[in-house]
Amino acid sequence: MSTEPASGQSDKPSLFRKEALEHHQRGVQPPKGDVLRLSPAWTVWAYWLLVAVLAEAFVLGVVGTISEYASGPALVRLEGRTDLTVPMASMVAQVHVQPGQRVREGALLVSFQAEEERSALTRLQSEFESHLVRYLRDPSDVAARQALTSLRAERELARTRLEARSLRAPFAGLVGDVRIQPGQYLTPGTRALSLASEQTPVMLQAFLPGSYRPLLRPGMSLRVELNGFRYAWSELVIESVGDQVIGPGELKRYLGPELADAVEVQGPIVLVKARLPSSFEENGRTLDYFDGMPARVEARVRTESILMTLIPGLKGLFSHGG
Repeated sequence: MSTEPASGQSDKPSLFRKEALEHHQRGVQPPKGDVLRLSPAWTVWAYWLLVAVLAEAFVLGVVGTISEYASGPALVRLEGRTDLTVPMASMVAQVHVQPGQRVREGALLVSFQAEEERSALTRLQSEFESHLVRYLRDPSDVAARQALTSLRAERELARTRLEARSLRAPFAGLVGDVRIQPGQYLTPGTRALSLASEQTPVMLQAFLPGSYRPLLRPGMSLRVELNGFRYAWSELVIESVGDQVIGPGELKRYLGPELADAVEVQGPIVLVKARLPSSFEENGRTLDYFDGMPARVEARVRTESILMTLIPGLKGLFSHGG
């Protein structure tokens, strides 16, 4: 009986490779392996380190907080400031003060050209003195006495007209912005400069995004940093919050033409006010605030735990549970 496989089975592929079958037939023993050994010392240390890190992360997530801030531009404003205007058409002769200068009541601020008024006063003073000499020589001179009476009234009127060609401080205070310069022609009603009383409160007007209006309220803390004074920051207390949310156009109208371009906002804003101290310190120096100084502010409006931030679904769970 023939042992050769049938022709139909000789071409059937084998489950094992030919080289593997030949190696098995030769009876070669495979090399013996060994069990994988792990060091128990570092695995235990790594395990507890991982547990400690996870526990610390959980505690930090529960105890730690993340705050959200409403930030925006701000301006320093001197409330109670008085604007001094030109009473008549005049040419500026000399400006006697500078911004930030303290002046007493009645101090000369601005002089206007007044050659005609000064010449008239000089002429009247000369005539008055001449008639006064005549009267002293002859007290019975009726004409000299009448001339003195008339010249005295004209001289006082001339002095009043000459005095009107200048601006004086109506009260003691601090000079604000000076808008004129020598040689400039001014029409009646033109604003020359501003004067603020030394007791005038210094306020900060902040313009925060209107979306935060429901979260803003008086008594909240407001962090302020003046532009140009990187480390001269301070913590203020919000005194008032506007009831209305206004747009950029309405804000420009509120600030007026002098400061309309000093603030850039995007979208609706709400007006927030806080009181500033009379001065601030920078590198050991005490400096004064001036009207219109720009600043940057931020107010903390929300605070929540890190865990709530990472897992927002917990907010609904805890709020539902009271």
